[in-house]
Amino acid sequence: MGPSDSDLIDRWRGAPAPLLGLLHAFHDRDGHLSDEALRAVAEGLRVPLADLYGTVSFYHHFSRKSGGRDAPRVCDGPVCKQRGSDVLLAELEGATPMPCAGRCDEPIPVLRGGQVLVGTPGEGLRAAPTPLPPPNPAEGEECCFAHVREEGRSTLAGYGGAYRALARARELGPEALLEELDASGLAGRGGAGFPTARKWRAVREAPGGPKTVVCNADEGEPGCFKDRVLMDHDPHAVLEGMAVAAAATGATRGFVYLRYEYPHTQTVLERAIDEARDELDDFEVCVRRGAGAYICGEETSLLNSLEGAHPFPRNRPPFPVTHGFEQTPTVVNNVETLASVPPIVERGADWYAGLGLGEQRGTKIISLSGDVRRPGNYEVPLGFPLHQLLFDWAGGPEDGRELQAVTMAGLSGGFLGPDDFAATLDEPCLRSRGSFLGAGGVMVFDDRRDMVDVARQAMAFFADESCGKCFPCRIGTQRLTERLAGTAGPTAPDAWRKEVHAIGETMAQVSACGLGIAAPLITESLLRLFPERVDEALARR
Repeated sequence: MGPSDSDLIDRWRGAPAPLLGLLHAFHDRDGHLSDEALRAVAEGLRVPLADLYGTVSFYHHFSRKSGGRDAPRVCDGPVCKQRGSDVLLAELEGATPMPCAGRCDEPIPVLRGGQVLVGTPGEGLRAAPTPLPPPNPAEGEECCFAHVREEGRSTLAGYGGAYRALARARELGPEALLEELDASGLAGRGGAGFPTARKWRAVREAPGGPKTVVCNADEGEPGCFKDRVLMDHDPHAVLEGMAVAAAATGATRGFVYLRYEYPHTQTVLERAIDEARDELDDFEVCVRRGAGAYICGEETSLLNSLEGAHPFPRNRPPFPVTHGFEQTPTVVNNVETLASVPPIVERGADWYAGLGLGEQRGTKIISLSGDVRRPGNYEVPLGFPLHQLLFDWAGGPEDGRELQAVTMAGLSGGFLGPDDFAATLDEPCLRSRGSFLGAGGVMVFDDRRDMVDVARQAMAFFADESCGKCFPCRIGTQRLTERLAGTAGPTAPDAWRKEVHAIGETMAQVSACGLGIAAPLITESLLRLFPERVDEALARR
């Protein structure tokens, strides 16, 4: 017998950002969100029931069907499609597909309640691997990993930083700290690339409060899984980065907005927060778990979700630095950005800037997956050659295969072909080739893959994940999906290309947020790189 409705509501009513936590509490207790539960939540938090229903039904993972929480959900992201996710879906009773679940390096992930399983057709499912500290580190050695399970090993045991950077940040004071960060050249590692020091300074100088630091851990871009690994292995680097941001901006509260598909990571983070209380002083941090919505990776959608509102993107201006969480000045930074801060503060701006190649400053974690021998996360200097990463570090394709394309920025950067493999991994070079680095997800496709169908899958994902707020994205992604699938549009190649280009150009010009702006890069790069494949597909139809 679980806690009563009133017990759950009393527990969450006074908590910061209570709605998501309360919905998850009911969802976990009952296995779904019933009409009675929604009425209880609406009354307890004084939320209009119609608004609450609209919000709940927007998310993928809040089930309204009895027992729906524990039904298997199988990743059907691009890499898992290569590995047979459609077969696995058919094999598992009651299974439903879910978008890329952030485990492209160990396909195919299956969520079943609070469990994360992995496996491919024919080999069976097993618990997803979770790193643990070495059981008996040698005297004087630090554990390699900070991750823990129920046996109670401290997450601080493996943290080499030991909050020295936070102590130095407090000694430096906000102005010197911001100057140091500015000199390092650190910019957002979640995709936008906005200078971190400039964002923090804007929050510091903004009137009003209380000020807030939000860690965007809603890693929903297909092909990206670096943030999961950072949080699992090094949660204190993220927390210390948040605390340094608080010291620089005057923030007193912080949130980690964690994607639903990482349930084990929530345990790691919450234990790390408990163990870091003495270091964090008066800076209060809590974790709020999302419920499955790609659009919540966009910072203003995330803030609306955190506040309990429908997660539409906000109109800007005003920007979160002045009107963020609860309309107060708010820092929103990605996991990788925040984890990069402590070593910069401890070792200095020149050290970090010097890690880049050429005119680039710093490093970037690349999540590499698909048709390469050694998928995984690779931290590379900005300006590193893509060809060297693909062939020297990751081992290239299987014997007898050729690589025909990679995606950039997860899916959002579209495709690059073999002639582009000479590119370097930095924004100026990739922008010159019609793409961008973004969050650093790179999926690889060898010559077995039908790139027109890969493009269709990608556009179907964008269509499904469009929040629906603006019609260019809502309608445009659907129309492009239909044309890639051959279910609508002209059949003459020239007319087809002209129409697809026109739809994409409209989306890029007038969509409300980055989803609609970036999605046409899929079709534009497909037309540029694979015109013969497009002609063949049109001829078959």
